[in-house]
Amino acid sequence: MSEFSAQAYNAWWQARLDAWSQVEEEADRRVRSVDPERAEAMTAAIEKDLELLSHIERYWAYPGKDGFLRIQELFRTGGPVEFARAVAQVKRGVSADYSYGATETRSSSDLASDGVESLEPNGTGRQRYFEVLVVERMTVEQERALREDLRRWRRPDDEFIYDIVVVGSGEEAFVAMWLNPTIQACVIRKRFGHASSHDLSLLSQFLDPGVRDRLDRHTPRERIDILADELSEIRPEVDLYLMTEVAVEEVAGSLSPHFRRVFHAREGLLELHLSILDGVAHRYRTPFFDALRSYAHRPTGSFHALPIGQGKSVVTSHWINDMVDFYGLNIFLAETSATGGGLDSLLEPTGPLRDAQQLASEAFGSTRSYFVTNGTSTANKIVGQANVGPNDIVLVDRNCHQSHHYGLMLAGARVSYLDAYPLNEYAMYGAVPLTEIKGKLLDLKRAGKLDRVKMVMLTNCTFDGILYDVQRVMEECLAIKPDLVFLWDEAWFAFGRFHPVYRTRTAMYSAERLVHRLRSPELRERFEEQAAALGDDPDDETLLTTRLVPDPDRARVRVYATQSTHKTLTSLRQGSMIHVFDQDFSGKVAEAFHEAYMAHTSTSPNYQILASLDIGRRQAALEGYELVQKQLEFAMRLRDAIDNHPLLRKYMRCLSTADLIPEAYRPSGISQPLRSGLRNMINAWDHDEFVLDPSRITLSIAATGIDGATFKSEQLMDRFGIQINKTSRNTVLFMTNIGTSRSSVAYLIEALVSIARDLERKFDEMSPWEFDAHRRAVARLTAASAPLPNFGGFHEAFREPSDPPTPEGDMRKAFFGTYADGACEYVLQANVEERVRAGEKLVSATFVTPYPPGFPVLVPGQVITEDVLEFMARLDTPEVHGYQAEVGYRIYRGSALPAPKVPSSPNGTSTSASVSVDGLPMDGAGDGSSPEPAAVASAASSRRRSSRSRAGAVAGAKSAPDGA
Repeated sequence: MSEFSAQAYNAWWQARLDAWSQVEEEADRRVRSVDPERAEAMTAAIEKDLELLSHIERYWAYPGKDGFLRIQELFRTGGPVEFARAVAQVKRGVSADYSYGATETRSSSDLASDGVESLEPNGTGRQRYFEVLVVERMTVEQERALREDLRRWRRPDDEFIYDIVVVGSGEEAFVAMWLNPTIQACVIRKRFGHASSHDLSLLSQFLDPGVRDRLDRHTPRERIDILADELSEIRPEVDLYLMTEVAVEEVAGSLSPHFRRVFHAREGLLELHLSILDGVAHRYRTPFFDALRSYAHRPTGSFHALPIGQGKSVVTSHWINDMVDFYGLNIFLAETSATGGGLDSLLEPTGPLRDAQQLASEAFGSTRSYFVTNGTSTANKIVGQANVGPNDIVLVDRNCHQSHHYGLMLAGARVSYLDAYPLNEYAMYGAVPLTEIKGKLLDLKRAGKLDRVKMVMLTNCTFDGILYDVQRVMEECLAIKPDLVFLWDEAWFAFGRFHPVYRTRTAMYSAERLVHRLRSPELRERFEEQAAALGDDPDDETLLTTRLVPDPDRARVRVYATQSTHKTLTSLRQGSMIHVFDQDFSGKVAEAFHEAYMAHTSTSPNYQILASLDIGRRQAALEGYELVQKQLEFAMRLRDAIDNHPLLRKYMRCLSTADLIPEAYRPSGISQPLRSGLRNMINAWDHDEFVLDPSRITLSIAATGIDGATFKSEQLMDRFGIQINKTSRNTVLFMTNIGTSRSSVAYLIEALVSIARDLERKFDEMSPWEFDAHRRAVARLTAASAPLPNFGGFHEAFREPSDPPTPEGDMRKAFFGTYADGACEYVLQANVEERVRAGEKLVSATFVTPYPPGFPVLVPGQVITEDVLEFMARLDTPEVHGYQAEVGYRIYRGSALPAPKVPSSPNGTSTSASVSVDGLPMDGAGDGSSPEPAAVASAASSRRRSSRSRAGAVAGAKSAPDGA
């Protein structure tokens, strides 16, 4: 492994493990080699790998600095056999760190002077191992003494065991926190340097020069806080401790809030040792899982519900006892409807469930967290109903999950849909530009409706991996509407909290940062300067193009995130969470939230799901950083394998950031951020409006001539058993997750290569007319499909008049209006096309959602436009929800449409009539003769058309085929 190849790694613990594996292999081959020239080449390869390891081994406790020096000495002066034995045993010890729940004690003293490792079993055989970072300048003798002092306090019945990594500078502390995922605690002492005495050029991507300068310029007391803040930005879950020789009473009152405890350096190490163990034990706790496990092993008598409880209806059955063989007994022992006996009620938690949710809140950075057992579909409806009432206006991404559409319909909200930028070439949408959101808010402000705007709902990240600049979106929207509520649907992004770069784009992190920012003097000064520059009534064009600053005296941070824990972290199916960071929750939302939670949550929740959420939180809190690093590493290896394979490159291509995010939304100008290095990735994620999650690999397969749905079903699933979820007409989406293994990545690559080889063989055997058919298929998939349709507008019967007009509609009224007998009819595609071209206004009576791409092209009350029909006519997906080709579209009859409301007369009364269709109250019968809603919406948006044209012009542009 050369230094250059090491730079290709994103998870450096993986580079380290691979380097030790390669040293072991080369050392073994050198022992067995009889060719002096080959043995010399192996020696040179070992020397290169040891050089790489010399830069990074100091950031791990095992084999430690002494142990690694002995390995180097054996390489220089020992025999090949002796060296090979020592390396093999070190490799086993290093690998044990990554077999979770390692059961052996490791330290630098475990490497004997002869190079042979002696691994001593711990007292119980069940202790979990982790490492503690100590930041202080020490001599070798002082470091050994500290290690031995801490080891003296170990007890055989300790649940955890740890060793220490000592670094002498702030710079090295940053590197260690990035590199070593086994670090679970950090002890900072005052005597540390700002700059490292070691060569860190290979690891410079982990260093921020600005931090080094700040450490250099400040007093020792200030440097401690700076270091604590920076380390917490990298790994907020790691417990920080301070040891000082000054008056701890004075220091404790002014410490950074990131410190868990402060200790006097002369009072011994026992309390520090116990605190370190207690800190890890706190995150390791699983209150509900433990309670359920305890309950499951108690004999009980049930005279209530659940015959299956404790397996009683199963284990004695002659016909279904094979369930026990398949599932195991414990799952039945834990089945109960009890909320007492050590358990708890999900609807009114006061015991272990309450504690489990509090631990989730700490892990995910919220002020409150709630478990949901019906998936994020239910979580979205709970948050929506808790915050939105009838006639409140909600801005929502039209391409969001269907649960948002249905939830808003049930709540009776007035829905104003937001259009994302289109990617016509791949038949998918990106995300909603900030100018689109601001423009809708400004339109509503001009119409006098801003007070009714309650919430913005956005998906972060999208199915295809597009991520918003969450903090900027909220800042600029709060500058227009200071009490706006935000719901960020993070169904596919629960893992984002546990990586330093991803975290900055999460809802809870952004909410916390926004609170601090609103309290800062710098933001207040910026707001006052901007207010003076803009004046009393700035025009909309200026507001659209200005980065707005919220009023710190008026803005309230009100943020909700819904996450599918089961999708990207560890949980049983349907396990989800709601995270809340709402400054007005207690005063404005608490009661409504409780009622919404009661309305949508089962009174018989599945305790196995709840226990798995508790366990999944524990895993994320203790090893989330390592697992997300692994997920990212394997994704990049998959990209490299596809893009660099000579055969795969002929038929497939991994779409890049530049392919999926137009240049207008990437001011950094970086087309492949992660492949350009960590610093470039951080730069892009700090400044670009949208970024791409590199763990999502969208593979363009147009050159195969096979559409996405067929490629998924007939090739990946039927032939190889490879499961994926999303396709488009010419792409398939692969997602790595924290459960992805290197073997599964290798298997996918094998499968893709096999598919490509089959294509090669078919080409060799094709007749001329078969080749022409294939060429036409490739041309069809390579060319852009019909332009993706934007939302055409609600029929005026489901809108209310305003001046200027605004596009929000009453989807509840449109949905339930179809319940009246005779209100709807079915019309075939060809007849709908003919009637729309003739100028007739047809209104959808239901949701119509093609899979793929998976967004509703029609919703109840929406006017059917020609671009929607063209898109549907050219759609080549077999699955369309809400549309049956045999009978056509379900639409409103013209006679059943309620009469549109008209502006109030001077005396304040409306002139519209009220009729009833089969007992269902309606506002009146419409003749479909009023102005086209799309035209009305267009007129309302004319002031900002020019600012959007630039983004629209580049949205569908084909970009260079670079990697993410």
